[in-house]
Amino acid sequence: MNTTDSFSSGMPAGSDDSPEDTGVAAETVVEANFDETEDDLARERALRAGLEEYELDDEDLHLLDDEFDDEGRPAAEIFPVLAIVGRPNVGKSTLVNRIIGRREAVVEDKPGVTRDRVSYPADWAGRRFTLVDTGGWEVDVAGMDAKVAEQAEVAIDQADAVIFVVDATVGATDTDEQVVRLLRRSGKPVVLAANKVDGPGAEADAALLWGLGLGEPIGVSALHGRGVGDLLDAAMEVLPRESAYGVARPDGPRRVALVGRPNVGKSSLLNKVAGSNRVVVDETAGTTRDPVDELIELQGIPWLFVDTAGIRRRVHQTKGADFYASLRTQAAIDKAEVAVALIDASAPMTEQDVRVVQQVIDAGRALVLAYNKWDLVDEDRRPYLEREIEKDLVQVRWAPRVNLSAKTGWHAAKLVPALEQALESWETRIPTGRLNAFLGELVAAHPHPVRGGKQPRILFATQVSSRPPRFVVFASGFIEAGYRRYIERRLRETFGFVGTPIEISVRVREKRRR
Repeated sequence: MNTTDSFSSGMPAGSDDSPEDTGVAAETVVEANFDETEDDLARERALRAGLEEYELDDEDLHLLDDEFDDEGRPAAEIFPVLAIVGRPNVGKSTLVNRIIGRREAVVEDKPGVTRDRVSYPADWAGRRFTLVDTGGWEVDVAGMDAKVAEQAEVAIDQADAVIFVVDATVGATDTDEQVVRLLRRSGKPVVLAANKVDGPGAEADAALLWGLGLGEPIGVSALHGRGVGDLLDAAMEVLPRESAYGVARPDGPRRVALVGRPNVGKSSLLNKVAGSNRVVVDETAGTTRDPVDELIELQGIPWLFVDTAGIRRRVHQTKGADFYASLRTQAAIDKAEVAVALIDASAPMTEQDVRVVQQVIDAGRALVLAYNKWDLVDEDRRPYLEREIEKDLVQVRWAPRVNLSAKTGWHAAKLVPALEQALESWETRIPTGRLNAFLGELVAAHPHPVRGGKQPRILFATQVSSRPPRFVVFASGFIEAGYRRYIERRLRETFGFVGTPIEISVRVREKRRR
């Protein structure tokens, strides 16, 4: 028999009322002890030698012999900023996707899909720069459209150069003329892109845009890629090599994804911690579609916060812009190190809230639970909320909890200690000798139940990775799910692991035949 079974701490579909159920309250964890004694090291050597009597495959040997190593973080770099602006539905996001070489920006054949200013790393002809997509700029608009236009103006103000996109098939409109005046006041170098020039016959349409007074219009087809290389060559000529506006975007600052169902306050929280109206906030659910990242210094520490689209339902049940927004949200979670799952404390918890939390756990990211709109929670609501948490999130008692109000900023400062605690646990490594000593004490005090006249024995254990912590346990027989949950709970009680999922894989191995 040579089998492997994996157990990841999360939220199974059905509840389990056994006393071995996993999870401890984050605030009750004792201080971890990671010191290895000589006895621990001697135990490790003896157990490792004992494994030689069992049938091990090449993967087993690799796990046992491979050195545990975490990747370092590259140094910060600042790249020049190139913003893409224009009125709605001229193809700005399609051009962004063409330049960066992948479908990153949400695109749909209707105006107003992009709402925030969104940054992407890009390069051309050996030069690296930050490309900023913006929502459509319009004059004399109100409500959400006015907020979108304001974000586009901020993008121009914080760019080193601008690509102004005009629909060549329509020609210059009054709105385009207004954008030209805005660009001239900014004093930024501008390259004029005449989009939707899909063939030589449309070149005449592009030529008419000379009248805007921005120099030669470069005919491009963002959809088909025609002329985009010439456009970028022109942009590189005016884009300075030293940025006056770029922000260091290394992998060094910790990446924090703000996730949750629509309208729970993710964008409001980002604006509050950023200290400015960085993203569009509106009462309309689903305002955010593209992930928006912002480098923010909190308590002297740089953090890269990523605002994401609200997760409405399962991805296959969405369509259009919402479908692509859901995909981008999953990608943002995968790129993050820790996720803040926002839950509306003033309203009953929903299946979507639980699904968002599970999505973070499945991605193996550290987790902080933020109960937003706490200023709207009255004395009557609190007992119901606590019962909902106990019922729906019982399996994630290990996640730190912060009660806050994104609108007023109340308790927003408590996010940083919770994030630091979750990330520290996410990167924790237990020395092999200490881990096996812990398991020895655990089994001696609470041995695995005997089933069918047999009692499986834990032979050896090792932590194979962190971020999140993953453990492999070699055993002589099948380890029941309840006992694995018991191991996880005791791991958390002894070593902490506050705010991180952990995974325990059991490899059942037989003795070699003589």
